[in-house]
Amino acid sequence: MSGDLVIQLGQEALMIVLLVSAPMLGLGLTVGLMVSVFQATTSIQEQTLAFIPKIIAVFVAILIFGPWMLSVMVEFFTGIFVNLPMRIS
Repeated sequence: MSGDLVIQLGQEALMIVLLVSAPMLGLGLTVGLMVSVFQATTSIQEQTLAFIPKIIAVFVAILIFGPWMLSVMVEFFTGIFVNLPMRIS
């Protein structure tokens, strides 16, 4: 196994991580921004008001995008394990 192959696998793994985590991070960011604007508008500075909606948004993102995220990860790891004998030699 050459160093180039290891770097290529690392790059592919990082891209998969970014792709899979993007829906959760994007939804959490959007909800956090909306809650921050609401808090600034109403002058309510409650910590749980900022924290609870983001947790709920991330769980909703997992429920909606979960099957897609799982299929992307399974496809990536299947490709690694199927091509492993060719890559080692």
